[in-house]
Amino acid sequence: MDRKEKNKIKKYLLLQRDLGFDEFYLPESSRRPRKITVKRLGIDNFAEAESVDQLEATIKRCKRCPLGKTRTNFVFGVGNPEADIMFIGEAPGRDEDLQGMPFVGRAGKLLDKMLAEIGLNRNEVYIANILKCRPPNNRDPEQDEVDQCLPYLTKQIKIIKPKAICSLGRIAAQRILQTNMALGAMRGRWFDYHGIKFMVTYHPAAILRSNSYLPGALEDLKRLLKTVNPRKTGMK
Repeated sequence: MDRKEKNKIKKYLLLQRDLGFDEFYLPESSRRPRKITVKRLGIDNFAEAESVDQLEATIKRCKRCPLGKTRTNFVFGVGNPEADIMFIGEAPGRDEDLQGMPFVGRAGKLLDKMLAEIGLNRNEVYIANILKCRPPNNRDPEQDEVDQCLPYLTKQIKIIKPKAICSLGRIAAQRILQTNMALGAMRGRWFDYHGIKFMVTYHPAAILRSNSYLPGALEDLKRLLKTVNPRKTGMK
């Protein structure tokens, strides 16, 4: 059984769990049925999740910080759960809160164009945020919110196991790397995040405010792709 087949089975099992079934049978052969038990996880043991789908199902009703009461949708993440590259922003905005997906507004459309420029699309990468709920008026994440939500992102990273992470903007990088370094000091260099290559570039929203950042951001992404997959075709 290859990895894709295993993932399909996991998704099916998780679906059955969400529908309320604690156990059911899968045929091991035409004569001998084999009972499969789906483990239910509570939010306090989310670290035991084995897939991104199971993790999302476990934490999507989280209300450990006040943002859980003001959000429209929990914004977990989107993309390939086996991606080599993971992009991380700071928090959902208005469009993301309404749709329940990260980077779907103007900044998200720009990110899609930037990925296309280096021969990628969002189905080949994974995109998430530090926070999974929108802060009021799109303000910066507060420390207590980050303290509650960052462990979820850490678990996402452990499950996905990307070869490289790209922080979109200063705030995400500072929170993940636990540093006060300025964006300019972080750009153009590699950091190590628990054995994973970590780089920082401009947030697409900043590029929308100042298009002069775009060439540098594209160079960052090209360097990212070259490091992770130097044989990747389609780079411009």
